[in-house]
Amino acid sequence: MRSVHVAIAVLVAAVWGLNFVIIEVGLEEFPPLLLSALRYLLALLPLAVMRGGRPAPWRWILAAGTAIGLVQFSLLFIGMDVGMPAGLASVLMQTQALFTIAFAVPLLHERLRPAQGAGVVLALAGPILVAGGLDGGATVSGFLLVLGAAAGWGAGNICVRAAKPDDPVRLMTWICLVPPLPLLGLSLAVEGPSEIGTALSGLDLGGLGAVAYLAFVATTLGWGLWGELLKRYSAAVVAPFSMLVPVFGLAFAALLLGEPLTVRRLVATALVIGGVLITLRAARAPQATPPVAAAAPAPTCA
Repeated sequence: MRSVHVAIAVLVAAVWGLNFVIIEVGLEEFPPLLLSALRYLLALLPLAVMRGGRPAPWRWILAAGTAIGLVQFSLLFIGMDVGMPAGLASVLMQTQALFTIAFAVPLLHERLRPAQGAGVVLALAGPILVAGGLDGGATVSGFLLVLGAAAGWGAGNICVRAAKPDDPVRLMTWICLVPPLPLLGLSLAVEGPSEIGTALSGLDLGGLGAVAYLAFVATTLGWGLWGELLKRYSAAVVAPFSMLVPVFGLAFAALLLGEPLTVRRLVATALVIGGVLITLRAARAPQATPPVAAAAPAPTCA
């Protein structure tokens, strides 16, 4: 991999790691469902200038849009709103790779290698360690909601893989068509017109900046750069760079939000990253029977 592309991969990981801090900023200005809806409304704008038609059958666009847009981001934003620090959220979201494997075995009939199974067990020790040390900055409900968000991401990965798009970035942009109206409806029903009106009437540069970052930097720029890397290199080469996201997430959360870098959090991060890297490495090894593929996660975060 050329050094310039390595630098781009690290940059994308940093952008997605900082994204968790930006979500915290956005949640100070907007209720979580409204924030997610606004993010997707703005993220739709690239469709206006993007060439080419629909990149996959509607069933896969709708399925991926539901899993990623409605499930993943709704649960992530709500989980962080009710009590999951940005740094820990960035770590827990990487369990998406484990959920991808768990879904791929029964749904895509892929086989789990022993080395991949060992990696899954090691990576699962990370969330268990986190769960055993929840403190005043994190809640059980927040923990469970963010794990649910990671499961949604894993389901979205399966949908994207099944769609087999020629241009994954264009597919991810089309996926943005699905969430806005349902999210706005949920926001009206759950958060209420009064809370929505208060958030929009008090809109300031901080809130606008947060939504713009989520939509254009983490989404449009992140997707674009990640997609270019996937066009040049195999998923097995690109995917491990996503393991830098929680490293940047913890670092930015500590620097910008004052979240503590405890030994427990660092060990949990190492377990998750190490376990996922083992599963990715095992998937690259040649074998007669196809294993569970190394998933280059659909660039949604991140």
